[in-house]
Amino acid sequence: MLYREVKTLIGKDVKLELKQKYVINGILLYLLSTIFVAYLAFEEVITPDTWNSLFWIILLFVGVNGISKSFVQESPARYIYYYTIASPQAVILSKILYNLLLMAILSLLSFGMFLLLMGNQVINIELFILALLLGSFGLSSILTMVAAIASRASNNFSLMAVLSFPIILPLLLTLMKISSMALSGPEWPGTGGPLVILVTINLAVIILAYLLFPYLWRD
Repeated sequence: MLYREVKTLIGKDVKLELKQKYVINGILLYLLSTIFVAYLAFEEVITPDTWNSLFWIILLFVGVNGISKSFVQESPARYIYYYTIASPQAVILSKILYNLLLMAILSLLSFGMFLLLMGNQVINIELFILALLLGSFGLSSILTMVAAIASRASNNFSLMAVLSFPIILPLLLTLMKISSMALSGPEWPGTGGPLVILVTINLAVIILAYLLFPYLWRD
């Protein structure tokens, strides 16, 4: 039952995104133009640390820009309709999974553009891609939950920025640590390292969203 509801809601979001092409086009334009401006500004002074910092800063702002619209495009009447046909768990899981798909595509596109314009600073490609996918999952789950809270406060996105910062900060620091390891050598982090911390953060966020969203949805 939950699987069918989630699948239907994700299909609805995909169709809505394809219908409103200006939204995804705007995100892609923002992403490509930001990376190109960074390339022009840092072309002669790019170092692995600079490359790493720029990559995650750009990806963070692209994620906030894209996922903040998750609940804006839904009208109050549509919320009432969802309330009658789907469980709140299905709603939040479908939003998180859809935003995960969006973030994964944007992340891989960003990585490709960085390789093209900034050069390849990554030594351990497999570790970096893994961090990219886990980071996409973490950013999508955190920003989706915060966007849901902001939507209940009259779409106050200053509230979204305030709430998301302390949650995203440990995730972002862990991601930068893992990607820095991928840029510095072929070694993988050992047991109990930052990868475990990253997975733990992702699981904690998704469990909290699953448990707490029904109360927000019912309000």
